[in-house]
Amino acid sequence: MSMIFVLVLLSLILAIAAVWAIHWAISKNQFDDLDSPAYSILEDDTPADRYQRRQQQTNNNKANDAE
Repeated sequence: MSMIFVLVLLSLILAIAAVWAIHWAISKNQFDDLDSPAYSILEDDTPADRYQRRQQQTNNNKANDAE
């Protein structure tokens, strides 16, 4: 009978961890743009262009978070 309590407690901890992980991913905008990274390998740009684009995306994300 005590093993059931342990298993219930472990399953609750696992469920809470899963909900937290999904909430964290959503709040960090992990699901915003799923298509662009797949097409980025086809682009012909230099590392400097990639750095500049990454800086622009970071600035845009900061501006969106401030709103």
